[in-house]
Amino acid sequence: MTSLAITVVGHDRPGIIAQAAEVLSHCGMNLEDSSMTLLRGHFAMTLICAGAADSAEVEAALEPLVNGSLDVTVREVPEEPDLPPLWSSYLVTVHGADRLGIVARLAGVIAEAGGNITDLSTRLSGALYVLVAEVDLPRSADVVALQARLTEVSADLGVDTTMRLLENDQL
Repeated sequence: MTSLAITVVGHDRPGIIAQAAEVLSHCGMNLEDSSMTLLRGHFAMTLICAGAADSAEVEAALEPLVNGSLDVTVREVPEEPDLPPLWSSYLVTVHGADRLGIVARLAGVIAEAGGNITDLSTRLSGALYVLVAEVDLPRSADVVALQARLTEVSADLGVDTTMRLLENDQL
């Protein structure tokens, strides 16, 4: 069994997901994890698939998908063992006027606290900048100190930041 990381990036058009899923199915690759979005008219997809095909075989099979407007990469990734979580998950939201450095500064504060950003999205709507991030913190993290530091840096940036505990869903 091989695990592959596949990325597809480029100009959006209808059918990209359907084509990619069909090709992967024909290669015997099970789509296990995925993230797909549009970023200002550009399609971006990241997949983790498992199956018997190797990276070269899957990349060759995905070649027709490229069609001059997409970049596709395929690489093998090691299997990660399922371990019980040693962290708590939080949702961090930021709202305010757009300015340079919001992501860099706030992500730096989270990293200093030992936090790992597992999902992040940003949107610019007119002058309003919105950031939503899922953050894993070690159980030993000082959450109150992190919230205070986020508030301090947010005030310096002129944005409002909130952080709340997320319920861990067991699938």
